[in-house]
Amino acid sequence: MTMPFYVAPEQVMKDRAEYAQKGIARGRSLIASTFSDGILIVAENPSRSLHKISEIYDRIAFAGVGKYNEFDQLRVAGIRHADTKGYAYSREDVDARSLANLYAQYLGQVFTHEMKPMEVEILVAELGIESSGDQLYHIAYEGTIMDEERFTVLGGDAEPIMERMESSWSRDHSLEQAISEMVAALAGPRKTIAPSELEVAALARSGGRRAFRRIGEAELQAILGAG
Repeated sequence: MTMPFYVAPEQVMKDRAEYAQKGIARGRSLIASTFSDGILIVAENPSRSLHKISEIYDRIAFAGVGKYNEFDQLRVAGIRHADTKGYAYSREDVDARSLANLYAQYLGQVFTHEMKPMEVEILVAELGIESSGDQLYHIAYEGTIMDEERFTVLGGDAEPIMERMESSWSRDHSLEQAISEMVAALAGPRKTIAPSELEVAALARSGGRRAFRRIGEAELQAILGAG
C-alpha cells in the first residue's frame, strides 16, 4: 500500500503565501490617502476600461490590486451586499467596517481551505461627515485587516512608496496637492507616469451624497502640468 504524500501545515501555508505575494507583486501599485476634503485614491493603470477603483455605495469606495478577475468578483459582491443591506434596513446602516470584515472572512476562508489563494489586496474606504470619520481598510490576501488613519499602499513596490509618502503627506493638502504628491510617490525618482497611465478617484465631502468622483485625464494633465 502506497503511503500518502505528507506536507506539514506550516509549509502549505508558507507556499500559499509566497504564491499570492508573487502574483500581487507583479501588479502595479495603488495609494489611498486622506486629504483636506476627503479620501483620494491613485493607481497606476494604463487600461481605460478595466478599473481598479470603483464606487460601492454613497460614501464608500473599493480598490484592488493583483489579479483583476478576482478582485472584480469581490467588488461586485460588495455592491450587492451594500445594496441589499441598504434596501432591507437603511442607507446609514451600510458601512465600510462591516464590508471589510466580510471581505476578510472570505479571503481568510479561501486562503485556509482552497488549493489556490486569491492573488489580491483590496481597499475599502469610507468618507466620514468630518475628517475624523474617514476610514481606510487595507485587506491582505489571507484576510488580515489593517485599519489605516493617514494613507496606505497596495501591491507592487509598497515599501519604497510608503517611505516617499511618509516624507510628503499632509492632511491639509488640497486635491491638486494630494494628487501631485501621490503620483510622485508612485513614480519615484527614476520614473515618470503620464496622466494616461493613471486612474484617480476621490471621495469628497464637497460632492454631496454621491461623494465618489473620477478625475479625468484632461483634469489630471492640468494638475500635474501645473504641479
